[in-house]
Amino acid sequence: MLDIEVERTLRREEAADLLRELADSLSRHNEVAFTREGKQFHLKVADQVEVELEIEVEEDESSIEVEISWR
Repeated sequence: MLDIEVERTLRREEAADLLRELADSLSRHNEVAFTREGKQFHLKVADQVEVELEIEVEEDESSIEVEISWR
């Protein structure tokens, strides 16, 4: 099992660019490619996926989480 979690601070526009890159990769190449510790990974994505969108609004903080999963 491979489990990688990355958290970083970006400007809103940079976060949008990151999401666009992910969307383009899924749409055009049916995979997601990334580099971690000098190693290149290619994750194949199935044609049918489940998408979970969670929006939380609290008094002092808000968040949007997008999860894409498949078998």
